[in-house]
Amino acid sequence: MVTLTTAKFSVEDYHKMIEYGLLNNRQVELINGIILEMSPEGTEQAYLGETFANHLRRLTQGFAWIREARPITISNSEPEPDIAVVRLPHSMYRSHHPYPEDIYLLIEISYSTLGFDTSEKRDTYATAEIQDYWVVDVKNKQLIVYRFPLNGIYQNEIILSLEETVSPLAFPEIKINVNQIFRD
Repeated sequence: MVTLTTAKFSVEDYHKMIEYGLLNNRQVELINGIILEMSPEGTEQAYLGETFANHLRRLTQGFAWIREARPITISNSEPEPDIAVVRLPHSMYRSHHPYPEDIYLLIEISYSTLGFDTSEKRDTYATAEIQDYWVVDVKNKQLIVYRFPLNGIYQNEIILSLEETVSPLAFPEIKINVNQIFRD
């Protein structure tokens, strides 16, 4: 019987691979030490992500920076969430990607990756103590909100329908109607 062992990479190893061009022309992200190929985005997923990111830009202007499909750095992972709402000033990300303490909110726009985004990615973000993580469920037109991680598990999960409203934890004065996420 053969025992298989998965080679795990550190964030530093991953950065060296990028620096040396080993991952050029590959859509990948580092999740829990494993380099994973990223699913290509469909048109609806891309459209909803761009539209929602632009809406968030307007709402958080002067309070936060919106990053789209850019890396964040957490212990043994460097995922690229569809939207990251991070603290200012934007210039600090010239020397490093946002760390957990820089992150107000992470959002994944999920179509074919819903299972992964609501399990492994969710757990990765909870372990990193990301306080507010949202998953836009494109197929079912709903928003799944995860909050308050404790020991790598989100203590609060809410599924919101189109008629409901939510506020980012960091910006309770901002009200987002779920139907705005799916509006044309």
